[in-house]
Amino acid sequence: MSPTELYKAGVLDRLAELREEFDSSFTRPARRHDVEHAELLAIKAGGRAYALQLSQTSGVYPDRPVTPLPGPIPALIGVAGFGGTIVPVYDLAALLGRPLPDRPRWLVTAAGTPPLAFAFHQLDGHVRVPAGSIITEAGERPHGSLRGMVPLAGGIRPIIDLPAARAAVHTLTGHLEERQT
Repeated sequence: MSPTELYKAGVLDRLAELREEFDSSFTRPARRHDVEHAELLAIKAGGRAYALQLSQTSGVYPDRPVTPLPGPIPALIGVAGFGGTIVPVYDLAALLGRPLPDRPRWLVTAAGTPPLAFAFHQLDGHVRVPAGSIITEAGERPHGSLRGMVPLAGGIRPIIDLPAARAAVHTLTGHLEERQT
């Protein structure tokens, strides 16, 4: 065999291996997320420190233009475009009863449907903590959109549950809560 034929045979063999590996990947169980750790975003909204569960988000955006909307709901600050979709943006501080006069700089899109974004004032960073460090009480009654607390550098932060915040938005707007995906 010539060097060119050997090269082509090697490429074809490797292509067959890759195809087989790709096809067989659909027969293996899906990878599970690390249940020993929680991925969080440390944020500030309304002058207070909070945390968000990264698994409940689908994106974080600084300085995204928000077109203001007039209306009777103070927490609705406007709409923003995400990948060709117009998405309502709600101020997390206002939803938590801590509105500030200055415009939030950061937007986080909540996982699920319909598309929804929440605005907050400061992103302190991404943290990975042991799942056991998240403090929840047995039989804990939810307090609005807050679900548990986590000790981080600088103190203990309440965790904002974005599905609960979505439910609060649906209640504010008078819409029936749609099934989340």
